[in-house]
Amino acid sequence: MKKNILLPTDFSDNAWSAVVYALKLYEEELCTFYFLHSTKMKVSTMSNMSNKLLRVMAENAMNELSELKELAETSNANANHSFEIILSSNDLFHSMETIIEKNNIDMVVMGTKGATGAKEIVFGSNTVNSIKKIKNCPVLAVPDEFDFVIPEQIAFPTDFNRLYGAELQPLLDLADLYNSKIRVLHINKEDSISEAQDYNLDQLKVALENYEYSFHWMPDYSKKDEAIKDFIDELNINILVMINYKHSFIESLVKEPVIKKLGFQPTIPFLVIPD
Repeated sequence: MKKNILLPTDFSDNAWSAVVYALKLYEEELCTFYFLHSTKMKVSTMSNMSNKLLRVMAENAMNELSELKELAETSNANANHSFEIILSSNDLFHSMETIIEKNNIDMVVMGTKGATGAKEIVFGSNTVNSIKKIKNCPVLAVPDEFDFVIPEQIAFPTDFNRLYGAELQPLLDLADLYNSKIRVLHINKEDSISEAQDYNLDQLKVALENYEYSFHWMPDYSKKDEAIKDFIDELNINILVMINYKHSFIESLVKEPVIKKLGFQPTIPFLVIPD
């Protein structure tokens, strides 16, 4: 089945790294990739610019999109892949939301940082806002200069407090690409799990029955992100997958005023699935 992948870009090196990763991840799949760039700026910034200057900036952005498409076509040379470019005058989030609906987007793939690339920033503001606000499509955040490796191992942390349904599908679709192993991680906060958690665990086993999977129990760390980091290192995890729901780790991550305080800096691609 054909996949539609949205690639937001600010023309930075980090954005291009995410493009390269997406092209390789879906190398064997029939895909249309949509390059999106938003020209929307703060009202205070735009008020100081003439209409002529704004038109020139839009024309330059369209030229850069065309060059990006050409670069992807020549460097990729994959008959399975086609490319479209979209220049939007709306803000990035609303542009993405519209395109996701209109073009039945299966996945958003973007870099973790923007054009500024500040080293102390774990996630750029566009990535954070996408994770927070997009409710109808998974978002895959790719670290800067990450070299593609076949995702043989996928980590899926869970507290077993939820009964998963359709929101698991992006995880399963990802595992289907390369017959990846799904490593379910539970961080022990109590000596034993509740009856409800036990039921949810059993239902998760049913959902994963056609996949190679295993459950892993780790002791409670003072910081959950440290447990996840150690798990990634110990099992050579290639992609981290989390579901973003109320009171989840992801929600706490993107609420943090200065995200670096959490110390959570994935060294591997990080897929966030909306609830």
